[in-house]
Amino acid sequence: MKHARILLNDAPELGPLHAVEDEGALRLDDGRRVAFDAVRWLPPLAPVPRARSIFALGLNYADHAKELAFKPPTEPLAFLKGEASLIGHREHTLRPANAQHMHYECELAVVIGRTARHVKRADAYDFVQGYTVANDYAIRDYLENWYRPNLRVKNRDTCTPLGPWLVDAADIHARPGGPMNLALQTTVNGVVTQRGNTRDMVFDVPFLIEYFSAFMTLSPGDLILTGTPDGVVDCPPGAEVVTSIEGLGALHNFIRQG
Repeated sequence: MKHARILLNDAPELGPLHAVEDEGALRLDDGRRVAFDAVRWLPPLAPVPRARSIFALGLNYADHAKELAFKPPTEPLAFLKGEASLIGHREHTLRPANAQHMHYECELAVVIGRTARHVKRADAYDFVQGYTVANDYAIRDYLENWYRPNLRVKNRDTCTPLGPWLVDAADIHARPGGPMNLALQTTVNGVVTQRGNTRDMVFDVPFLIEYFSAFMTLSPGDLILTGTPDGVVDCPPGAEVVTSIEGLGALHNFIRQG
């Protein structure tokens, strides 16, 4: 099942509402059906009682590492992001006025479903609630070190679109290859600029859950952004960027001068 969190355009005072996909529309928990364009899309994540941890992986596709003239890492290159960077489907990302190179990163995002500590790789999928699409923008102008991207590169408000759907883990795990055999694609203004497949990750989803939970607790609602394949290009103001992953949907985002 595909889940969403939305605000109704004609009744935003009702606050964030849960909805599911229902034959080309959204079905609210009270049974009402509303059109996709009658809502504002929020990141498809339920509120959590504590600060949400958001992990992001650098150079986790061998072809992307090669594109940047790096060898694939021998240990996950991870950094943390703040929740203020998250926005929803069809929202606008702000590009700094002085930026010369700002690019998307189409990524499979893993949502943790229950408390995980010292999880074995063979059991990792039992701790996943679902999957969604992330677009983890990077502003290369501010980059000092690919191994340690600083806050201005990767942790800016509006620079991590997420959604539109949170797809139940069981739906993805039932597919051949599960989450590790999903095609990724990005278009900029309708032109395909990136293609890849999650099977080409250096460190797969079970490995990452085992790795992180070995030294820290993963809590329900935490996110793991698993990196991007090669094919990143600059996104100018006014661009429409669509990052899509097989089985999860297409995340639309618009670049606006900030």
